[in-house]
Amino acid sequence: MRSDDMPMVFVIHASDILGDTNLGLSGGQIVKLTSAYAVDADVDIPHSSYPFEKQGINKRTALAENIAAFPSQWRYKIIRELCDHDTVQKLNPTAANKLKVQLFTRYSHLSSEANPNDLNQALVEETKHWLSAIPKSLDLYIQAESKLSHGIFDRNVLDDLRLALETLLHELLENHKSLENQLQPLGVFIKERDGSPELANMFVKLIEYYAKYQNTYVKHDAAVVEQEVDFIFEITSCFMRHLVRIFGRKGG
Repeated sequence: MRSDDMPMVFVIHASDILGDTNLGLSGGQIVKLTSAYAVDADVDIPHSSYPFEKQGINKRTALAENIAAFPSQWRYKIIRELCDHDTVQKLNPTAANKLKVQLFTRYSHLSSEANPNDLNQALVEETKHWLSAIPKSLDLYIQAESKLSHGIFDRNVLDDLRLALETLLHELLENHKSLENQLQPLGVFIKERDGSPELANMFVKLIEYYAKYQNTYVKHDAAVVEQEVDFIFEITSCFMRHLVRIFGRKGG
C-alpha cells in the first residue's frame, strides 16, 4: 500500500544498517553528512555535533533522530544517498543494497528525480503491449524498467530481465527449464512457426551467449558494466517481443 509519508519504523530500520556499530558510518560522518542536508533543507536536527551532546545515545539512534527531522522526500533522498556512501559500500554493501531495493520498492513515489537513461522507449512500450497477456513476465519486465529509471542496481535489473525472459519461455514452451536448457526447444518453437533455419539458429546462439553473460554478472555477482545495461535491456525486449508475436503462428 502506498504511503505519502515515510514512517519512523523504516527510518529506524535504515539507520540500524547505515549507522551499524561496526559496519556503518562513524558518529562524526553522521553529524557531518546530516548537517549538510539540514543546511540544504533548512531544518534543525537534534544532533549537530560530535561527540553527541545527549549522553548514552548511540550513533544509530542519533542518525534516526536526525533523519526524522526531515520531510519524507528528504528522508528518501538522504537514505538513498547514504546507501551509496563509500564507507557503507565498503563495509556493508549487501545490507545497504537490500535497503536500497526496499526503499525504492516502497517509497519511490517520494523521489524528486529519476535518473535518465537512453532506452528506446518505443521499443519498451511495444514490448509491454505484447507481454500484456503474460502478466508474470510483464510484471518482472516493468520492475526492471522502474529500477533502471531510478538508477537502482544494474545487477538487479539484469536479474529481473533474465527472469522475465525465462518466465515468458516457460509460458510459451510449456516447460520450466532454465534459460540455458531452453536452446533446443526454442529452436524448434521458432522453426514450427515458419521461422527460417538461419533465424532459428541465430536466435538460439544469441540466447546462449545472453545466458552466459547473465551468469557472469548475476549469478557470479560480477561488477556490471554500466554502459551495457541499456543494450541488454533492449536486446531482451527484442527477444521477448518477437517470441510473443510469432506464438500464435504455427505452420502445417
